[in-house]
Amino acid sequence: MKIAVIGGGINGVMTAWELCKNNHEVILFEKNTLISETSSASSKLLHGGLRYLENYEFRLVKEALRERLWWINQAPHLAYPLKIFIPIYKQSRRPAWTYKIGMLLYDFLSGKKNIGAHQKHSKFEMQQLCPELKTDEMTKGFSYYDGQMDDYQLGLWAAEQAKKYKNLTVLENTLVDKINVDGVVSYNNIKEKFDKVINVAGPWAHELMKNNSIDSNYELNLVRGSHIVIDRELDHGYYLEVPNERRVFFVSPYQGQTLIGTTEVKQSGLGEINPSKFEIAYLMNAYNYYFINKITEHDIVYSFSGVRPLVKNSKEMNLTTREYIIQKNGNVISVFGGKWTTSRRLAKKVTKKVEYLNRIDL
Repeated sequence: MKIAVIGGGINGVMTAWELCKNNHEVILFEKNTLISETSSASSKLLHGGLRYLENYEFRLVKEALRERLWWINQAPHLAYPLKIFIPIYKQSRRPAWTYKIGMLLYDFLSGKKNIGAHQKHSKFEMQQLCPELKTDEMTKGFSYYDGQMDDYQLGLWAAEQAKKYKNLTVLENTLVDKINVDGVVSYNNIKEKFDKVINVAGPWAHELMKNNSIDSNYELNLVRGSHIVIDRELDHGYYLEVPNERRVFFVSPYQGQTLIGTTEVKQSGLGEINPSKFEIAYLMNAYNYYFINKITEHDIVYSFSGVRPLVKNSKEMNLTTREYIIQKNGNVISVFGGKWTTSRRLAKKVTKKVEYLNRIDL
């Protein structure tokens, strides 16, 4: 088949790669450059989602943990295990036993090829292992392993693997003006007919459908996630509760500095996407609550934001998930949601869907 893939983030790149492996002729459209938007503004973690277990998203966590291992095995120069500590304090919102159960589940769902089992630590051990943390009111701690990545370079690595296939054409800096359910794509004053059009434009997927009068069964919650980077070094990460909230944030070593994030703020549009003053103060306050050496704005080297397109079922407006959903409208296949870690699985499911639809259309 001749297939258009719209969106050059990690989901679009992986979908194009998978389709090419199955001998389809693919054109990948990206309005800017590959991996230049949301996919390069992540928390730099390849993770199963320990906190998703609280929402009973066991299938998603299991899938993400298996995919985490795939990335680490395929590109160990860009993806690698990271040890993460969880300190427990008297005032922690979650009791220690919930973390224990969560990490036992995390290890179990990781399977036999887990990248590292969790451990429990006494307060004394935490003081030795995590000297940068405040220990007043600390009772104990845990450690576990997740994956860390250079998201931009790993995304470009995936794109290079896809480009090895002669049946792939990549059109960067190419804005798709119009699509229709018959499979016609308009760009650069050109109209081109495709057997299938894959709309995997991330935060822009719903907007692309709306602008072309294509109905969607789902809405997207556009959620801005912001991070700050400070000029301090760590050799392990932290999984921490935001003070007086159930939300968690990460403090991780990254390229010789320390990455702090993320926030969750509703994004009203898709113009300029930058951290607000409130978000920067929010992350600084959260960090200073736990660490002995406090930071100020002068310690921030840079900050960045990305917009996560989280699926909200139109029939259940309060339901938001990190799962991905595939919708068909004629010859247009739209993909909503998804996680960086599970982009390969998403690509495989999209490819199977496209091939199945082609068979029943014949």
